[in-house]
Amino acid sequence: MEHVAKIAFSLLPVVGFLAALKLMDGYKLIKLESVMFQVLAGIGVAVLALFANRALMGGLGWKVLDYSRYVAPFVEEVLKATYLVYLIRSRRLGFMIDAAICGFALGTGFAIIENSYYLGAHENLSLVACGLRGFGTAVMHGGATTVFGIVSQSMSERYVVRRAFVFLPGLAAAVLFHSLFNHFLVSPPLTVAGLLLVLPLLLIVVFQQSERRVQRWLGAGLDADADLLAMIQSGMISDSRIGAYLKSLKESFPPEAVADMLCLLRLHCELSIKAKGVLLMREAGFDVPPDPEVEDKLTELEFLEKSIGKAGLLAMGPFLHWRTRNLWQLHMLGSGRKRRR
Repeated sequence: MEHVAKIAFSLLPVVGFLAALKLMDGYKLIKLESVMFQVLAGIGVAVLALFANRALMGGLGWKVLDYSRYVAPFVEEVLKATYLVYLIRSRRLGFMIDAAICGFALGTGFAIIENSYYLGAHENLSLVACGLRGFGTAVMHGGATTVFGIVSQSMSERYVVRRAFVFLPGLAAAVLFHSLFNHFLVSPPLTVAGLLLVLPLLLIVVFQQSERRVQRWLGAGLDADADLLAMIQSGMISDSRIGAYLKSLKESFPPEAVADMLCLLRLHCELSIKAKGVLLMREAGFDVPPDPEVEDKLTELEFLEKSIGKAGLLAMGPFLHWRTRNLWQLHMLGSGRKRRR
């Protein structure tokens, strides 16, 4: 029981940190069940890393200290980053807040396995040593993956096409962060103190900037969507530049395809307004139940996309603005389905 208590004590800091991050998410961008799933994913990644590190350390023949400083950080951060890359590429993250919470949850799951394994191999560690392990290494794993998520999400917002280079800066930062921690350039207590000082400050800045971006996106985006939807519903769209553009497409597409394009534009506006309304309600403290009509609209949206085809979607690109947050808001509405774009 004493050993189990030591493991639990070493995990309290990272779990508490994750809970604090979740509470800071005023817009409830990430659901609790999603956070728990990221933790489970981190546990799976830690098991893979355990086998990978054993195989590589045996193959390279390096000393444990050298391996932990120069190889393990790269192996572990690449494995942890892989799942976040999937989330970003599939547009399941819309803001840096999402990436920070998911990254720390993934690192928390990783720390659960690593701390349990390490303390299982060192049963005689004192309670103070377990505490340093918890406030240090465990929080570091969450922090390193968070750094990767924040940098990669920020980069992905700048580049619509997510090629590998978008994720390289974040990976380099996470590996460097991890490696420097493992070097213990100063005493372990000072290293832990520095980590606990720098990481919260970084996350506070990120959360403040991200919330301002959310507010700007909600304000400008909601007005634009509402104005466009009003034009479509009133029939005034034909007198606008969008209407003129749609008329010009009749030379390249059949009339029924152009009609589907207009329906797609209307439906996208409706879903976008719905998603932004849900966020505003959440920020105000209301628990918004799922809208039964959303699933039907998402099904209709996919039908229209197939009907229009890739060429038609490319032609509509300037007005549909299929960027990260527009696609993310569809996932947020609870579609749970894989978008093809």
